[in-house]
Amino acid sequence: MVDYSTASATSTAVSGVNSATLAGSAGMHDFSMLGMFLQADWVVKIVMMLLLFASFWCWAIIAEKYFLFRSIKQKAAKFEQDFWSSEALDKFYEKTKKRANHPMAVIFVAAMEEWFHSKTGTSQAIGGMKLSMRERIVQVMMVARNRETEHLESGLGFLATVGSSAPFVGLFGTVWGIMNSFHAITISKNTSLVAVAPGIAEALFATAIGLFAAIPAVIAYNKFSNDLGRFEGKLEDFSTEFDTILSRQLEG
Repeated sequence: MVDYSTASATSTAVSGVNSATLAGSAGMHDFSMLGMFLQADWVVKIVMMLLLFASFWCWAIIAEKYFLFRSIKQKAAKFEQDFWSSEALDKFYEKTKKRANHPMAVIFVAAMEEWFHSKTGTSQAIGGMKLSMRERIVQVMMVARNRETEHLESGLGFLATVGSSAPFVGLFGTVWGIMNSFHAITISKNTSLVAVAPGIAEALFATAIGLFAAIPAVIAYNKFSNDLGRFEGKLEDFSTEFDTILSRQLEG
């Protein structure tokens, strides 16, 4: 005769042991950021390291661009004030060419150098030669402006790339980690959430790092792009105004 009470007690005891074992294994798992990184799969680790490197590089670009734009705005404002208060372009050029360390001053110095080079021997020039001289000065200012703008926008492309791709890279790490968790379920034949929670947590941590890298990159890219657009407008306005001044000099 089978003793069902004994079998039931044994089954309950075994179930209790299994639950205690699973709870103990889950409790032993380190759910801190460093712990999840160290215990993650090697593919997920590579994804995390790439995202962390991208985030570090983005913050370096953000800091560099912040101080750069703040500096050139202050220098441009000071330059415009001195430019419009100066009495003679020649004297202002001699004073400026030694410290042309921002885009507006670089454009001015480039235009004045072309002016002095072209002015030699053209005091009695006919209208066509004066027009050609003015066109060369305009082209020189345009080249200088494009070169300075290209320098200012360096690094913004990396911010845009990280902002658009980092969430998907993190998602790849998450998908890979969840696949490993389901593979572990198949091997252990244990469908308990306690058994797969560590792997899923490590996988989701990759997405969190991707968002951590992407969000500041997107915000910074939008801000610096707007700042660059406004500053380009100021440079273009200054080039137009300075071209008007030089055309008056030629006509005079």
